[in-house]
Amino acid sequence: MSDSPAHRGHGPEAPSAPRRPASAPSAAPAADPSTSGTRLDARHAESTPPRATSAAPGRAQDPPRVLADPHLVYDPVPGDGPKDVVILGSTGSIGTQAIDLVLRNPGRFRVTGLSANGGRVALLAEQAHRLGARTVAVAREDVVPQLREALGSLYGAGEPLPEILAGPDAATQLAASDCHTVLNGITGSIGLAPTLAALEAGRTLALANKESLIVGGPLVKALAKPGQIIPVDSEHAALFQALASGSRADVRKLVVTASGGPFRGRTKEELAHVSVEDALAHPTWAMGPVITINSATLVNKGLEVIEAHLLYDIPFDRIEVVVHPQSYVHSMVEFTDGSTIAQATPPDMRGPIAIGLGWPERVPDAAPAFDWSKASTWEFFPLDNDAFPSVNLARHVGQLAGTAPAVFNAANEECVEAFRAGALPFDGIMDTVTRVVDEHGTPRAGTSLTVADVLEAETWARTRARELTAQTAEARA
Repeated sequence: MSDSPAHRGHGPEAPSAPRRPASAPSAAPAADPSTSGTRLDARHAESTPPRATSAAPGRAQDPPRVLADPHLVYDPVPGDGPKDVVILGSTGSIGTQAIDLVLRNPGRFRVTGLSANGGRVALLAEQAHRLGARTVAVAREDVVPQLREALGSLYGAGEPLPEILAGPDAATQLAASDCHTVLNGITGSIGLAPTLAALEAGRTLALANKESLIVGGPLVKALAKPGQIIPVDSEHAALFQALASGSRADVRKLVVTASGGPFRGRTKEELAHVSVEDALAHPTWAMGPVITINSATLVNKGLEVIEAHLLYDIPFDRIEVVVHPQSYVHSMVEFTDGSTIAQATPPDMRGPIAIGLGWPERVPDAAPAFDWSKASTWEFFPLDNDAFPSVNLARHVGQLAGTAPAVFNAANEECVEAFRAGALPFDGIMDTVTRVVDEHGTPRAGTSLTVADVLEAETWARTRARELTAQTAEARA
């Protein structure tokens, strides 16, 4: 992999290329996509004529609300020069890999802002200095003096320090700042407010924070313009690329692949006694502890099924999960003619990140490619829903919609922490989450979801999950 700048599709290669004007796209009549922030890919427009619909005579039929459409390009700040990018969660796994990609492509991307929780202040300061970011946001106000000191030690005399935003709303404020693309790499449902802020401000949203879409799906759908969201999860970036090969009307099924985690092949009975160390030993991916345990329970795959439904407006009964231990094929799309298009790369998140930041153009050498001179075996297995009930439970809460996905996600986060602390057995995670979801019941129909509704549902779910966990711990003592 070369460290030299590759060919860039966004203008001059020199880092001193003219800065894009940082302004949101102006509103334009929907009937003329050429004058709005969203444009239809010309090749797709030519190859896919309008289809007849079954709408009643004299009534127009609204098109499906597809959040992520590879045939549409949302370009809020057209022009030459590097794309101005804000990275939320810059010290985490997604953020650090995104920064690696940016540093190897200075003519294509320029980071204007960084946000982090505040647990790795020295790294955040180093990132800001190396990238020349003009704004740094930190959620923990208590680390601001430490951050200022770290920045001061890196910047020369007379060299202006970046602006510092601090507090629980700092990332949200940064997400609405002047830029082309916001990469949301925050972990957890706290990423919802920044997601909404970026969409409302008219930025392209490269979305790695699946929880914000899952818990606030209707809120995201109400704000997002066609083509404004580019998915960064490896599975959804794979679906995004595979969907580009055909029209939505010809899609029969989405196939989401799962590595199977560390417990692939184990029965429900065998999972009752696994340890935290066992659950954290993922065979393919190096991730944070919560995401790794979600991979062990396959909750992450359940969340991805909900996310796929929301991103691509495909019914749940046409979204399938298959186990693929090698993690080479990241997901597939089956079309009505029997063809299946698979997107495959060696496991490396820099590829999906490059799709999120660079689409509709690809970033050369973003991630390693396969060595086809070496033999390899790719395997696929059906999912054992008895041992791993999380995927079917996720389908259930996804169909309930409303606040049910937020309850599912929040209860799971509490149960994962209880498992890590030794207060809950591994199989107790899904048992407890299922009980919380059942007690929550069916959301009221005909009511619009608000951020306050989501927060209230999450608070209730966390409280109830902790109560049930405490009961389980007491019974086991």
